[in-house]
Formats: sequence, structure tokens, C-alpha cells
Amino acid sequence: MFYLAPVGYAVVKSFFTVTRESTYAGANEVFSGLDNYGAALADGGFTSSLGRVLFFGVVQIPVMLGLALVLALVLDSGTVRLVRFLRLGIFLPYAIPGAIAAIMWGFFYAPNLSPINQVLSPLGIQPDLLSGEVILYSIANITTWTFTGYNMLILYSSLRAIPPELYEAARLDGASSWAIAWRIKVPLIAPSLVLTAVFSIIGTFQLFTEPQVMASVSSAIGSAYTPSMAAYAQISAQNFGLGAAMSVIVTVVIGLLSAVFFRVTRNRAAL
Repeated sequence: MFYLAPVGYAVVKSFFTVTRESTYAGANEVFSGLDNYGAALADGGFTSSLGRVLFFGVVQIPVMLGLALVLALVLDSGTVRLVRFLRLGIFLPYAIPGAIAAIMWGFFYAPNLSPINQVLSPLGIQPDLLSGEVILYSIANITTWTFTGYNMLILYSSLRAIPPELYEAARLDGASSWAIAWRIKVPLIAPSLVLTAVFSIIGTFQLFTEPQVMASVSSAIGSAYTPSMAAYAQISAQNFGLGAAMSVIVTVVIGLLSAVFFRVTRNRAAL
């Protein structure tokens, strides 16, 4: 009821357009077929936002999952102390609401307030982390900082489920810790890696909170910076049909990318 009903309602809405006979006349919804989908695909801001988050995911997801995997392997290696404390510390950023995290990082990025600039200024380096050239990477840094711990916890739990006897047998055969990590641990948790990657693909195309908050401190972020923001802008402007069509298109893109990724990695991950 709480999942299928809203999705079905959005699909139905996407086939209708609101019309008015005059400025002060009441609004009427009329069936418009695929007109809203055509308008969405013809909207340069919306299509650009799709390409932007696709590039965002291609760069950010491998970095985030790579860090999560390395951290999980380190915590599972048995060579570090205070594992519970470190695990909680790495996971803690995920517990911070996205809006709060974006506000906090906005302070770190602000040229006139940033402690980063204060440290680098004596060296003659004054980066503008809110400029149009780097703002996407600045947002990627926020999401990586937030979700690395979440993905690390999933991978670490999978590592803890591996029978220790496998490691003992590998050591008896002369395998090093490095060989055990990359030839035993990583292949066995491949299904979890695929799962976290699919979750990350979905999350990337739903990117909304961070850029929406950062738009208040960076002029490089427009109302259609991401697909979710573009749909939100149309709905806020009472263009419910167009906003719904954009939402449906994003949903279809997410489904197709997730299905393709799952199919490509299924054999290697033994799913």
C-alpha cells in the first residue's frame, strides 16, 4: 500500500496535464498521453541532470565501495585493536542526517570561512570548492563520507560469516595475509559487493538532499541539477504531470541500470 500505491499514482498522473481556460479559471486535468514524457526528454536541464548523476556514479561509487572494502578487510584482519570503537566511528557519519551533513560540509567549503582554506592560504592555495568546476566532486565527497561506513558494515558482516577454517587451511598452504584477503575473502563476499553497488546506483539517481542544501551556498547548483531536483521543481510549480513523468523516467533508468549491472556481475559473483 505504501510503495505500490504511490508509484501507481505517479504513473497515472504522468499521463495527464493541467490546463486552464484563463488565468483565473479553475484547473482541469486532461489526458495527454505521452506528451509529458516527450516534454521531459526535450527538457535540456532534465537530460543534463541524468548525464550528470551518471558521471557522478561512475566516479563516486567505485571510490566509496573501494574504501568500504579496504576498511572492512582491515577490521577483519585481526591486526588492529579497538575494532568495535573503529567500526562505530566509521559508521557514525551515516547516522547524521543528510541535510545536517550538507550544512556542515558547506561550512568547510565556504571560501571565507573554510578551515581548509585557512590552512592552505599560507601556502598560496585558495581552492573554491563551491565553484561550478568542482561542486560535483564536493558533493561526491559528502556522500562518500556519509555512506562509506554503511557499506563497510555490510561487507564486514559478510566477512565475519566466512568460516575461519578456510583461513587456517590457506595459511597451512603458505598463503600470505594479502593472498587470503584478495583470493579468499573478496571472492566470497562478492554477492555483498554487488548488493552494495546496486544500492549505490539507486541512491545516486535519487541524489537530492545534498545538492538541494548546497544550492543555498553555491550558485553553480540550479533547480534541475539532479533528476530528483528537476522533478521536485516541476511539482512545486504545479506541473504535476511533467514532474510525475520525470519521476517515472528516473525509476525506469534506475531499474535498467540495476538490472544490467546485476546481469553483468551475476556470474562472477556466483549469484
